[in-house]
Amino acid sequence: MGRVNKPESLSEKKKQKKKKTKKTKTMKKRTVYAWGAAIVIFLVLMIVTPTIPQSQAYHDFADQRSFLGIPNALNVISNFPFLIIGLVGLVLCFYPDDYFRFRRVIIDFCIYLSETNKSKLKLVKSVLRGEKLGWTCFFVGVAAVSFGSSYYHLHPDDARLVWDRLPMTIAFTSIMAIFVIERIDEHKGTYSIVPLLLAGLVSILFFDDLRPYALVQFVPCIVIPLMAILLPPMYTHSTYWLWAAGFYLLAKVEEAADKPIYSFTHHILSGHSIKHLCAAMVPVFLTLMLAKRTVQTERISLYKAWKISWTRSRGKGSEEESFECTYSNVAVEETRSPANRTGYRK
Repeated sequence: MGRVNKPESLSEKKKQKKKKTKKTKTMKKRTVYAWGAAIVIFLVLMIVTPTIPQSQAYHDFADQRSFLGIPNALNVISNFPFLIIGLVGLVLCFYPDDYFRFRRVIIDFCIYLSETNKSKLKLVKSVLRGEKLGWTCFFVGVAAVSFGSSYYHLHPDDARLVWDRLPMTIAFTSIMAIFVIERIDEHKGTYSIVPLLLAGLVSILFFDDLRPYALVQFVPCIVIPLMAILLPPMYTHSTYWLWAAGFYLLAKVEEAADKPIYSFTHHILSGHSIKHLCAAMVPVFLTLMLAKRTVQTERISLYKAWKISWTRSRGKGSEEESFECTYSNVAVEETRSPANRTGYRK
């Protein structure tokens, strides 16, 4: 019996290896097709849509007051929170005790995969190191925003605007790679860090045309909240992504209403200065998420979790209503029964 079983086990192992190789080949083909489709869509949009030149009115901010010899003082000083949160995030990423618990997350995720999918267990450590690299790039971009934006606001013009937008593209593209790691595929997200960073840098080179930069900036604003709601997360506390997206949307509204807010506050604060403070809340919420999160053993999307909680709340509400109705019926029967008995005796 042992001699008969050995060839069968060997053949099964060979079949499993063939299946794995086929899967890896199909995954590589899909990644190539995805990048090819993205490039084709980008080229089509560049051909179909008209060019968007940089308006010189963009540099005309509402608050142009100087303070202690600093021109446009509040627009410059309000970038300081980016430096604080960026440095804090970098320190916590490489803290000796590993405050963000990347190592602990790796151990927990290895235990989870050992129980569910042993084939992925060998590649988990390298993948989550890629996630750590993505978060490092994000916090580097956040810290660099304080320098680039301050340098631009000292004397706003087209030449300095490049240094204002360059750190933001690093933050946007690294966040997209991190989200691909957490929600779609770990390997694809790790390998997409460098291409996305290069795509962000290329979008800055088209300075006379704002269409590539608009794609780099606004596509994550649309894709990340949708992915946070619809796709199942790898970690807990994924609602912090929505809080971060909400504050960034609020920052863009305040940026558009720069002069109305300045007049509404009686020339105390402008919309652009408040925009910097609201945008700095994005890395604050993401840092809190990293500090609190753990591995999500049961990967359920926020949409499904909200749906389940809604059905449970509806079910509890219906049970309470039915309980009240049965209770009132019992009370009515108890009050009527003595009257009927007395009437029957008379």
